[in-house]
Amino acid sequence: MPARQDHRLVRSDGHWLTLPNPHGVPAEICAGPDVPLEPAAVTEALDLLETARTLERLAEETPGLAGTPRIARAAFTPDFHKGAGIPIGTVLDVEHALLPQAVGNDVNCGMRLEVTTLDADRVRDRLDALERRLRHLFFEGGRRIALTPLQREALLREGLPGLLTTGPAPWPGLRPGDADDCVDRVHCAGLTVPTAEAFADWVGSAAGSPDEPSHDGVIGGIGGGNHFAELQYVARTHDAAAAHAWGLAPGAVVVMVHSGSLSLGHQANATALDRLRARWPKSLARPRNGVLPFLLDERSEPDRRRYLEAFGNAANFALGNRFFLALTMRAGLAAECGEGAGFDARLLYDAPHNLFWRDGDRAVHRKGATPAGGHAEMAGGPFEMWGEPVIVPGSMGASSFVLRGHGDPRTVASACHGAGRRVPRGAAARGGDAELDAFLREFRVVTPLDHRDPRAARRPDVMAAWRRDLKQEAPWAYKDIGPVVSGLRGGGVATPVAELRPLLTVKG
Repeated sequence: MPARQDHRLVRSDGHWLTLPNPHGVPAEICAGPDVPLEPAAVTEALDLLETARTLERLAEETPGLAGTPRIARAAFTPDFHKGAGIPIGTVLDVEHALLPQAVGNDVNCGMRLEVTTLDADRVRDRLDALERRLRHLFFEGGRRIALTPLQREALLREGLPGLLTTGPAPWPGLRPGDADDCVDRVHCAGLTVPTAEAFADWVGSAAGSPDEPSHDGVIGGIGGGNHFAELQYVARTHDAAAAHAWGLAPGAVVVMVHSGSLSLGHQANATALDRLRARWPKSLARPRNGVLPFLLDERSEPDRRRYLEAFGNAANFALGNRFFLALTMRAGLAAECGEGAGFDARLLYDAPHNLFWRDGDRAVHRKGATPAGGHAEMAGGPFEMWGEPVIVPGSMGASSFVLRGHGDPRTVASACHGAGRRVPRGAAARGGDAELDAFLREFRVVTPLDHRDPRAARRPDVMAAWRRDLKQEAPWAYKDIGPVVSGLRGGGVATPVAELRPLLTVKG
């Protein structure tokens, strides 16, 4: 059934809408008529485009600019919904400026997908033991990731290549090919950063000498909100040739991870915004939408450099975080399901959806939007023939999809990063008790609290808080994934390769 269309949008064809705005910024939304687009998100998008005027005003106050700062293009993906000042599912192609808020606080939040040698039936038979094992590994002290100060610094400064080539790597689940995979199966394996000073406290929190490992209680954490680590299986293939090339055979078990930079990204953005507020020209009123840009001028260079260093550190940390989450899932699977099965797991792809990509004076900002490059963008790598893997998770308990990107210029070679929220967190937390009970009877969610443990019933206050948190991420809080994926296909953004169904989800 077609969703009601906001009067401020103009449908140009079955899968695209334009967003007219007084600033003349080309702005389009990829969404079919059956994808609901909340009016509050449209309002937020229009408010965001007022940043074009902010850039003009700042340029008038800033002599000696090498070029004119502007928003060259805006695009919004099918999971487009209201955020905290900037909609989730936003892509901005910006020239001669950087917008920290257009990436968001969870810098380099992204998806990682690994294909295992296990089949779904083998895992289903062991779900009880696997649930206990994963709860211990993730939430009861079983993770025990040992890192030296040198490894922590190498991760923050170089990303996965630095981590995997520095010092000992005694981590359960590590495979010989992991270092090679991070070169051509990670969209951005690491940003080169000259220093890790912004997070010296984390680097130095490892006791002992620089090459003495200690267990880390931060990295390898799932985080809150919509982050997860999930066991899934390939339920259906849509593009048999690509699915075969990518190892996505029907029934194969895969590991999907969704996480980011935890507190590091928040710290990087908060510091940058403090500096931007402090140095805002006294002759100009602050922008109504609250979006504060860095112009690429000499005066802002010291603050901008410090921001980019902290931003790069946080982005690199997020890569390591997803890597260790996947290793923990591998360790659990190997212990409970791998005996006699020759267990192995290999990375298919890792891609960020909260990051900006700089090319000279141009920066493509993505917030809740994942890269979806085509043949040209993937030239010279293992995905040149197919296009970039696009990982689109559904809501908890629902299908997820793997697609291949086409490098569509209308979305600046971007796709959505999920189904998209339908109900705000607060509203979702207040309702759905019967629905939650029915869902929990049918699906396994591994959290720090085992709600089936009789001892949990003795703490109704703890149970109420647990249920409230879980309802915020329940299936009814999100859009149906089907129309979202159909919009990507019909809009020429990406082609479905395989549908994945969940077996078990780990939530923080």
